Amino acid sequence: MKFLVSQVSYFLNQQQSRRNMYALAKYVLFLIGVIILYSVLFHVVMSYVEGREYSWLTGFYWTLTVMSTLGFGDITFESDIGRGFSIIVMLSGVILLLIMLPFAFIRYFYAPWLEAQLHTQSPKEVPPDATGHVIICSYDTIAPSLIKRLKQSEVPYFVIEGDPAKATEYSLAGVSVIHGKVDSRTTYEKMRVRHARLVFANLEDTTNTNITLTVREAAPDVTIAAVVADEDSIDILELSGATHVLPLKQQLGEHLANRISVGDQRAHVVGEFGSRQVVEFTIDNTKFERKKIRETGIRENTGVNIIGVWRRGRLVQADPDHVLDDFDVPLAVGTKDQIAALETELDTGKPASESVLILGGGKVGRAAAKTLKSKGLTVFMVERELGRCAEVDSVLDRLTVGDAAERDTLLRAGLMESSLVLLTTNDDAVNIYLSIYCRRLNPEVRIISRITHDRNLEAIHRAGADFVLSYAPLGAESVMSIVQRRQPMILGEDVEFFNVKVPASLAGKTLIESGIGARTGLIVLAIETPSETITNPTPGTTLPAKATLDLFGTAEQMQNFKNIFGQ
Repeated sequence: MKFLVSQVSYFLNQQQSRRNMYALAKYVLFLIGVIILYSVLFHVVMSYVEGREYSWLTGFYWTLTVMSTLGFGDITFESDIGRGFSIIVMLSGVILLLIMLPFAFIRYFYAPWLEAQLHTQSPKEVPPDATGHVIICSYDTIAPSLIKRLKQSEVPYFVIEGDPAKATEYSLAGVSVIHGKVDSRTTYEKMRVRHARLVFANLEDTTNTNITLTVREAAPDVTIAAVVADEDSIDILELSGATHVLPLKQQLGEHLANRISVGDQRAHVVGEFGSRQVVEFTIDNTKFERKKIRETGIRENTGVNIIGVWRRGRLVQADPDHVLDDFDVPLAVGTKDQIAALETELDTGKPASESVLILGGGKVGRAAAKTLKSKGLTVFMVERELGRCAEVDSVLDRLTVGDAAERDTLLRAGLMESSLVLLTTNDDAVNIYLSIYCRRLNPEVRIISRITHDRNLEAIHRAGADFVLSYAPLGAESVMSIVQRRQPMILGEDVEFFNVKVPASLAGKTLIESGIGARTGLIVLAIETPSETITNPTPGTTLPAKATLDLFGTAEQMQNFKNIFGQ
């Protein structure tokens, strides 16, 4: 009953609904008038033309049966005038009763009523005790990945949706959604923004600026993370009050480029834990090629510990007997001094002379080109529109204007002389196509690609991509690092960082006795206790009861961890 009252109240309080009801009422009155007129004319024709008399109720009965085309046939005219009148009544009835009335009813009453139902069904405020939650301003490509990570970390969240139909749809799908306007202070007050952990503004630059100013009015001290597409908007968002500005597309290009580790710096830092760094490095053209991990002597000579190996886009356990090939990218942990020693071990003494071909000159491609050129590499690019590459034309060694899907364009651009290809278009289908094409034309080339949708991860690896990084996981990890107050860990597609308490079933056991790596595939990066953080733990390290584990792995591996050990 309360729900029905709220529906009626919302319906009647809308100005458009009142106008609709007024229009529908006018049509119904007009229809009643037509029915009365036909009833009167029925009596006139029957009385003066055919000499028969009927009651007024019979006149209404005949009019309705003829207009609705039921035509029982119990009352009929025998004269041509009467039959002509019947035809007029029947045709007007088809139009007014069978066509116009249903349309008017649906247009002016039923559709607005359904909208009122959707509006009243979608939540409009968070629970009164909500605190420490994350407010997501739009359900975009980043939101699903971020929501999954927040759920795993047991951090409450709420998504703002302005369309009541979509809000109801998301709510039924299990998404914590609030119907409201992102530029309304009332929306954020209903979402208890003063008690929120973070507000994530993930719309256009102009809208994010408005969101930031609006949130600052309602909650001057809340943390705001805002996505920015145009580098020129960074200062504007910071001046508006954003705590963290995330130029994700530029960062995506830089991270893709940093997967190409050549020249003076081969080890790329992907995260930090206290005094220790997590790095990736390539071993192609080094003395470690074709050697087992135990034979490299990296840990003995530098102190750096290899904790995993990227192989064809998949992170695998660092088995001591794993043979490193030229496409492997080991993942390691060490101090800054140890990483510097590793760089010395990796140094081939040769200048960076590799050529990289970038397919796509958008924001991601341009950012990648600048980063690669700063490494001293030869950079080629293919782009359809010449104007998009104006700002990086000076750093490119060769710019080919044309369609990368054409063989001649790729050959002119330098595919056969390049050792690496970066696919930076925002169309997954195009990147998959280009992966297959480039791999067929040059089987030895190393392919690094971006994707937009997680569902295409398997397809692009099958197409030949060696490493894949996506906009959505990058954005999710950037936000999670702010939520958890740590450095971001930009690992790769489908691989995430997890922070969990030591389960009771593992307390007191050593790392090797726990079987975490063997049974789940997760990599233990560090063990945090109230008094210290043990990074790079050895197999004999004991897991204290009140400690926290820092883990690397996939969401599926993390779920297996919970199922096996309990969490």
